[in-house]
Amino acid sequence: MIYLDNSATTPIDPEVSKAMWPYLTEEYGNPSSKYYTLAENAKKAVEEARSHVASLLSCQPDEIIFTSCATESNNFVLKGIVHYYKNKGKHIITSKIEHKSILETCKFLESEGYEVTYLDVDQYGQVQLETLKNAIREDTILVSIMWGNNEIGTLNNIEELAKYVKEHHPHVFFHTDATQVLGKIEVDLSKVPVDFLSLSAHKMYGPKGIGACFIRKRELGLRTKITPLLHGGNQEDGYRSGTLSVHNIVGLGKAAEIAKANLKEHQTKLLELEKQLVSALKENFPNIKFNGHPKQKIPGVINFTIPGINNELIIRSLKDEFAISTGSACSINEPSYVLSAIGLNVMEVKSSFRVSLNKYIDYNEINNFCINFKKTVENLMI
Repeated sequence: MIYLDNSATTPIDPEVSKAMWPYLTEEYGNPSSKYYTLAENAKKAVEEARSHVASLLSCQPDEIIFTSCATESNNFVLKGIVHYYKNKGKHIITSKIEHKSILETCKFLESEGYEVTYLDVDQYGQVQLETLKNAIREDTILVSIMWGNNEIGTLNNIEELAKYVKEHHPHVFFHTDATQVLGKIEVDLSKVPVDFLSLSAHKMYGPKGIGACFIRKRELGLRTKITPLLHGGNQEDGYRSGTLSVHNIVGLGKAAEIAKANLKEHQTKLLELEKQLVSALKENFPNIKFNGHPKQKIPGVINFTIPGINNELIIRSLKDEFAISTGSACSINEPSYVLSAIGLNVMEVKSSFRVSLNKYIDYNEINNFCINFKKTVENLMI
């Protein structure tokens, strides 16, 4: 199978699985235990991984805590901030095209009495600064805007948005879900003043079941206070209790190390593959429309609409040879709310596809996909 659904998950890098293997076999110590070698080895491996994640983000290692996934990180930040600072405000701002783990968490918080403003996006799926400015109120406590969209690939100008919030409303926390962008674009938190950032390993050639949350330290190096999602044994400085999944953490660390070392090379390859795919699609389908921003986008994520064809029928016809999608893996059997938010009607949504590339794909596979995709469309149109 040619795998073209890498926004859903990526294959594990062989170097990552190799690094993980010892911690699934002989190095099985609990890093929270003390003194003996197995525990100390595990603790050292966890801290090394933490340093690699911090290096990828250009932050300090003690600003990284490990979670099970980006969904947990998103839940942890949104619930933890508004619960801890509930006396300072009950208003949250997010956008209409966030990942489900943000939107559903906001819906839950609304049931608890919090008020949420869901910002409109423009035709490309970007949150404009003026839109955010007009939404902030005296009782706003948190803004959560994704760095890059998982369906259409559009990048928000997180640096601009975060700088405005921190300069003009310093009491408001700023969170971004950066799950889709790490390893594909540079993320430098020494320049981008977000307070919180969520990430997941399996979107950058790491294992499933492990993620992390960046929590910026305050003045004088003080840790930002936040109500934990999980209470228990005080692991991760009390932010996230539970025995650490050492093998997965090692995998995330290795994936982050590789992503940092190969960022430019990876980005260049994805852009070249994307250019080839877009060119072939345009040649074969003159009426094709590409969704999302044409330039300010995640490399290798292509969302397009071909009027008059049913995306489900095409995807099912190709399912044994090619993996592509209609959109987010977290919106099963639902029409894309992201495409609706950028102005597509119901019929256009049902004629839209997402193809997302990885570093293992070659040019022959892109050509193979385009040939078979066109043939499938023609057969179903007869």
